[in-house]
Parts: sequence; C-alpha cells; structure tokens
Amino acid sequence: MDLSRRDFLKATGIGGISLALSSLGFDLKEAKAAAHTFKLEGAREFTSICHFCACGCGVIGYVKDGKLINLEGSTDSPINRGALCSKGLGYAVIPNSKERATKPLYRAPGSDHWEEISWDEAIDRAAKAMKNAREKGWKQTEEIDGETYEVRRTDGLSFIGGSQINNEECYQNIKMARALGVVYIDNQTRVCHANTPPAMGAAFGRGAMTNPWGDLKNTKLVWIEGSNLAECHPMGLKNVMKAREQNGTKIVHVDVRYTRTSKIADEFFQLRPGTDIAFMGYIISQMLEREKFNKDYVLRNTNAACLLRDDFSFHDGLFSGFDEAKKSYTNRESWGYALGADGKPQKANDLFAPNTVLSRLKEFYSRYTVEMVSNVTGMPAEEIQRAADIWVNHEGPAIIMYALGMTQHTVGVQNIRCFTIMQLLKGNIGIPGGGIIAMRGQPNVQASTDFGIEFNMQPGYLVAPTHKTNTLAKWTDAFGTFRRKWYVNMTKAWFGEHATAENDYGFNYGAIRNGNHPDSIYAIFEDAWRGTMHALYLCGQNPHVTNANAGLVHDGLCKMDSLVVQDIFVNETAEFWNRPGDNPADIQTEVIFLPACSYLEREGSITNSMRLIQWRMKGPDVLGDSKPDYEINDMLWKRIRELYADSTDKKDEPIKFMTWNYRKDHYLEDIMKEISGYDVATGTVVNGIGELKDNGETASGMWIYAGYYGREGNMTARRGQDDPGNIGIFPQFGWAWPDNIHILYNRASCLEDGSPADKDHPLVWWDAAAGKWTGYDVPDVGNRTAGPSTPAGQKPFRMNGEGFARIYAAPYKDKNPDGTTRDASSTPVDGPIPEHYEPFESPTHNAMHENENAQHNPCIKYPRLPEKQPIGTKDKFPYVLCSSGIAEHWCSGTVTRNIPWLNELVKENFVEISEQLAKKIGVKAGDKVKVSSARSEIVVKAMVTKRAQPLKVNGEETHMVWMPYSFGFKGLSTGPSTNYLTNDALDPNSEEQEFKACLVNVQKA
Repeated sequence: MDLSRRDFLKATGIGGISLALSSLGFDLKEAKAAAHTFKLEGAREFTSICHFCACGCGVIGYVKDGKLINLEGSTDSPINRGALCSKGLGYAVIPNSKERATKPLYRAPGSDHWEEISWDEAIDRAAKAMKNAREKGWKQTEEIDGETYEVRRTDGLSFIGGSQINNEECYQNIKMARALGVVYIDNQTRVCHANTPPAMGAAFGRGAMTNPWGDLKNTKLVWIEGSNLAECHPMGLKNVMKAREQNGTKIVHVDVRYTRTSKIADEFFQLRPGTDIAFMGYIISQMLEREKFNKDYVLRNTNAACLLRDDFSFHDGLFSGFDEAKKSYTNRESWGYALGADGKPQKANDLFAPNTVLSRLKEFYSRYTVEMVSNVTGMPAEEIQRAADIWVNHEGPAIIMYALGMTQHTVGVQNIRCFTIMQLLKGNIGIPGGGIIAMRGQPNVQASTDFGIEFNMQPGYLVAPTHKTNTLAKWTDAFGTFRRKWYVNMTKAWFGEHATAENDYGFNYGAIRNGNHPDSIYAIFEDAWRGTMHALYLCGQNPHVTNANAGLVHDGLCKMDSLVVQDIFVNETAEFWNRPGDNPADIQTEVIFLPACSYLEREGSITNSMRLIQWRMKGPDVLGDSKPDYEINDMLWKRIRELYADSTDKKDEPIKFMTWNYRKDHYLEDIMKEISGYDVATGTVVNGIGELKDNGETASGMWIYAGYYGREGNMTARRGQDDPGNIGIFPQFGWAWPDNIHILYNRASCLEDGSPADKDHPLVWWDAAAGKWTGYDVPDVGNRTAGPSTPAGQKPFRMNGEGFARIYAAPYKDKNPDGTTRDASSTPVDGPIPEHYEPFESPTHNAMHENENAQHNPCIKYPRLPEKQPIGTKDKFPYVLCSSGIAEHWCSGTVTRNIPWLNELVKENFVEISEQLAKKIGVKAGDKVKVSSARSEIVVKAMVTKRAQPLKVNGEETHMVWMPYSFGFKGLSTGPSTNYLTNDALDPNSEEQEFKACLVNVQKA
C-alpha cells in the first residue's frame, strides 16, 4: 500500500491511530497480536505493582537481555484489569533512563559539584555522619514539666521516607531508626493522609480504608468530596464507572473547582476551600431533624444511645475544658460518658432522650442553618439544600470517597469525622457497597504508616511512648492490655533473647519522646534552623518540593552537618545546595547520595490503599551500580553496628541487640517471617493474629500483618481469581491486613443473632451448625467461635474500647475484671464533635463565632518559629490558594518530570484563575503573573478558566486560585515550586499542614 506520511497523519487525525489503520484496510486485531508476539518473543515475563497512586494496579513487564522491553497493565488484577494511567505506562522509561543516578555521589561542604565515590566509601561516610549526629544530639535524661525522666534518645538525627519503598524495606528502616534512639521519624503521610488514621480510628477503631476497590460495583451512590479522582486515582474512577454501568449508580462530586471528576459526575457542588464541615454539618442536621437515618443499625452498632456527662458544654466556639494560655483542651473529662456502676457507658431506650449522643448531636448541628452555611461556604442555599436532599433521601448503600482535599487542612481530622458520622447514621459501614474510601497518593504510603515510620507511632498503630507513658506499666494503663500484647510481640521480634519478662520485653530499649514536643517532618527543619538537628537520612521523599513553607526546608538543610539521600534520581532535596540563585560555597552541609534501583528492578511486597498486600517480582537488571533499597539498608546498618562494636555504653545496647539475622539467599523471606510472626521456641510462623501470645512465647514485628507470610508461604504472591458471593473481594488474590479481612467491621452487617441484616446481600454470618462465624469475607470478630450471644460476638467495632462505633468521640477506657485497662478509645484533641473553624489564613471572619479564640481551630500553635513563619492577611493577600495534583505529574515530580512524554503534556507550573479575576487584574491566558504570599513569591503563566467561579462569602465576592505543586529545579522540566507559597500551620491532632487554603495575591508580572 502506498501511504504517505501526510495521508497517514490526516487519517489518524480523524479518529486516532487504531481507527486510521482499520480504515486503511488493516486487520487491526490480527496485526496487533502479531506485533505483540514478535516483540516479546524470547522475553521473560514478570508481574509487579505500579509505583504511583496507591490504587495498587498490577503491571506485567517483559525483559530481554536484562532490559525492560515492555510494560502494560495486568489483566488478572481485580483493581485495574489490564488498564494503566498515563503515569503507570510512562514508568516504562525509568529502568533505562539516562537521567538516573547510578553511582554513589558525594558533595563536600561548600562544594559546587558532585563527585563519584565507591559504595564502600558512601556507606562509610553515611554511617559515620549518622553516628556523629546521634552522639551530638544524645539525651539520656530530660527535665519535662519539672520532673526528670530517662529518655534514651537522640534529638540530632532524623529519618524521613518509606512511602516509595517496599514493606520489608520499611521494616528495616524503622528498626534502624528505633535502635539508634531516633524520635524524629516521618514519611509522606505527614503531608498527605496523616489526618486519616486519627479520624477513622476515633470512629471505628482502625484508621484505614474500609472497603476494597472491587466492592464499588455494589454501591448505589458514590459521594466524592475533596478528591479529583479522575486525575489522581484513575483506576479508582474505573471502578466507579463500572458501578454506574452495572447499577446505574449516581455520582456526586463536591469540590472547590470543576475538574475532570466533576465532568463525569451526575451532580457537582462547589464550595469555598476549608468549609466542608459547615456543608456536612447541615447534611447531618437534616438527617437528624427529619429522622432520615438507619435507626436499627444505629442502635445495634453505635454509641448513639449512650448518655453523656451533665457537665459537657459547648459555648461560643469552644468545648468545655479549654485552656486559653496553652491553646489546648487540658481537661477533657467532661467530654466523657455517664458511666454505670460497672464502668460501662449508660444507654437510654430512646435515641433522643436528654443527654444522649444523638440528642446532643441534633442540638449541636441545629445551628447549621442553610442560610448560615451558605454564608460560610459561598454555595447558594438552594444548592446546599439540593445536595442535602440527595444524601438524606438516598436509600441503599452509599460510598464516600475522599483524598487530600479533605485531609490537608488545620481541621482535617474533623473533616473526615463528618464522613464517619454521615456513614454511621446511614448504616453504611461494614456492608457491601458502603464504607469510606480514603485514597492514598503514594504506592506504599499505607504501609509506611502501618510500619510506624512516624514520630508518634510504632508499627501496627501502637502509640510511641512519651514521658507520660515511659514504662510498660504506664503505657499499658494508657492503652490497654489488649494492645500490650502486640507491643510485647514487637519488641520480642526486635530484641530476641534480650527481650525478657524481667526487662519488660525490651520496652526500655526504646526512646522516650517529650510528649509536649511534636517531632514531625516540620519540626525536623525547624530544629535544624535552631541548630539542634544535625543530620537527616532521607529515603524516597523530596521535602524541598512537597513540604509547606518550602523555604524553611531549604534554610534548615543549610544548617545541618550532613544529609544522606537514598533515591533513584538526584532530586531537589539532594541538591538543595545548588538551588538557582544560591552560592554553594556558603552552604557547609555534606551530602551523601545512595543510588537506589527502581521498583521494577527488585522484589518485595507493597500495600495499597485498601490494605491489600501484593508481591512485586524482580524484572530487569539494576541500572549501573544502583542497588535495591533493602541491600543498601543492610550495608548501612551493618556498618553502623561496626562503628559501635567496641562500645560498652548502655545507651548503645539497642544497636547491638537489635535482631538482624537475615540469610543472604532468603533475605526478604526472613524479614517477612519476622514481621508476620513466629513461635520463639520452634520458629514456626503463625497464620494470623489469633496465634500471637502476650508472654514472650511468640514474636511479631508488626501484629496487623500477622499471617501475611504464613505456613502456606508468601500469601501476598497469590493470584487467585475466585470471588465468592460476587462481591468484588477476591480473597485469594494477595492478602489484606488484618487477617485477610477485606470489608472492615463486617460484623455490623449482621443482626444481633448473627444473621445478615440484608438477606439479599449477605457478607458474613454465624453458622450455628458449625459453631463459627463464616461468610464470603473473613468475619471481623475477635474469636470466630464466639457466638452472637457472647460478649465477644457482640462487638461489631471490636477495635474500640466500647465494642461499637463512635458517632461522638468520647474519651473512654474499657476495664478488665481486675480493674486494669483492657482497651482505650481515642479522641481528637480539638473536640468530640466536628465544628467549623476558618482556615488559619482566611479571607473572612468565622460567621459561626465572634470569639477570637474560635476563629480558626483553637488548638493550633502557630507560628512556632516566628522569624520563618509569617502570616498572611486579607488586606495584602486577598485570594485563596488551593494546590493539588494533576494527571500528568505526581507528587514532587521527581519521577514524572524525568519521563519525556509526560513533560510534553505539562511542561511547566501555572496558576489557574477565573475569568472574573483575570479581568479584574488585567491578564489573559498565557500571561505571566506574580503569585505571592507572606512567605515568598513566584512567577508563572496564568490559565484562565471557568472551572472555579467566585463565591459570595459573608456578603463579599471571594476568589480562589489553583496551582499544581509538582515542579522544582531538577528534572527534564523545571519550574518554581508552589510550596514556597503555602503555610505550615498544622492540624493539632496530626501535624498535617493546610495546603488547600492559604492567602495569596496575584498580579500581572
């Protein structure tokens, strides 16, 4: 066939290459199959899990002569069924990328260049830098609140990272950090989903996504709020669209701007950034006022009928117990239940009897009138009413989906608490087609959080000890014997024979935090600026781009002695000393760069948003001299141990005693067995949490993963396609924590007698003949042989001290018969009920309260470093900036800005503004504008759109502008970083920043 390039381009322009080839006489299916077969002939196939958002999509790769030659979606993955987004496909260039760092690098103090060094030198320098920082910042004792405590920690060394490495590598990192006495530990979750665990945990007992992606097909209503699902989690959208096709599912999108997600939604509602609580408060008020909620479910499964104390109060924006001087609720006793003689919460027969949770909730949200909410949110009253009617009148299962649009606020925890109240009132937790879908944004951010790569947590969401819980006895009194078991198993796994009953199973080998001082990713750079943080070990993260108030990150790095970076590319943080406009000679920080290989070049397990753990096979050979993270970790830890080999100092015992006995030819398998758990005497691995003991006879590095490597082997490598009940669970595909439960709290789907409440859609049930709980999913009960008439069988939310879900988050400790604490329920520090407060930088006053202490979250302590944290005001910065991601780039852009065709799609940073604002400031699309905040200013091009309309807020026109945040000065495409503008005021529960609402000005450049 004679086909010119011009004719071909003409044809493809009509309808794409596929249509063009077909119209020109090619049998496309046959040609495609032949080309695919020819290309892959002689290649080795392997499977892995995508590197980007935490949907956990399966990929299939093909390797020839050690090189990756093809990458595509895995058709047997129940998540993506062969599809991949632009980023997932784009990653195919990374294993062969010329931009990769393939040799260890060293930047000497004051130098303007990198020099290549050997691995031996790199590891030696890194180990010595970390040891030096540890020693300089060591504190054996500390005076806190007038009392001296033994704290056994270093304040001079910090760890950041883990969200882009595999589970077993996360475990190595946390063991290294804890043995060194490090408390400044954090990962990407701090800047994305740190608000999710405390919010969901306060309601349900666990802080994770409740239902799997496949279960979306069972829902009748998808409510998406604070997420651009179509761009940031495309395969999540694929499952939503499947629900629409099969069920006629209605899709509602609530957001601050019209996006690609809004385009596919049946209904879209725009509100002002930072006002979701006001909006949802009205919806909750309507559910209670009209009594349009699932009364049977609420009575069976929640604390709605529990009586509260008489002295609980809420006045002028503050709950009882507030200490104005300390900016905190120092006395939260009045938030508790009215307890009976047995120490249990008293219950009323009538849900709306005086002082019940539900009557207090109804009274509380009666203030949220449609007129008030319209004033606050900027959404017209009729739109608010229409949105409320959709939710309130909906019958059947509904799912709420959210991401960073809800978490990245100074009221982020309480934002998500509103979702938990809405879903509990509807009876949508623990059922097929229900739940709350917390969409994580990095491939392993779920697991890095699970593994306790956080300043405030140990693995398995065990609270890290502070001066108030500095012994095992005090810790147990605070958090319960139920959780003590898991702590003992953890320290037994870490310290082996050195963890005995006589020394509280090694509890005292751990560091003790100062409970008055947050040690988050923000404190690391603040303390570096103060001169007390000497070194940072950074693994797979780029805070120079992703932290709020990024200028402070840069300034803090400039004052450190050493920076150790482990990554696949030299990113902005690694090369901070070479920032345009700076003089490297003025910066005396040494930098050691350790080149890691890509995810396709190594094996290990990884955990997605829905808690599903899947196995990554090794694909192509590693590029150059790069190494798998687990190998780098091993080399680094062994060298650190060598440096302490001759020490007789007691403070160094944790380093010498920490278990690290992994066979070279079974390295990852041995780590998995240690994480999962085993019998200490026999070495036999356990099959689940129920086999762990509290007396040192078993060890488990992280109890919630117990059984992920069981007696049948590596459960995460399973690829079973059976789906009993056709629910979308696929119980033989991978392994979900805990105990392979896919729909959390599924006991709540049953009546008191253990029979399914929805006979047409059973999930789990009590099998009286067999004497056990059974079903299509693993029953979420503590003892599967404890019948529904027993206390253990009547705990639909067994991870709460009460045994039921908490619409109202009361402080509560459940007691053992001997009076000791069995379990404790958590309560947000800023209130037991979500209340609207303005963003810290707001264009208006809080219409709900005149009280100055209640304009924004009253528990915020800011600025923490006044000279580096200026606060913007409306007179100088009249517009609201919201930042988020886009389909073509991801997080800091370290990876995507090194993928050529993604850079062709979006080459530079920009600011999106409304047509009205563009006219007001005299700019048109493509013009350069200066965007400034109290912290910095940058120049970018303006994108003028209709997607974010100005809103009338408290009688004034209010404009929002929007920017992506994935740009920096490294990579194939460079540009100014949005996060130089954003503020680092933090949610007091979690230390997560307010990316979604700060004040800026926009002017023609």
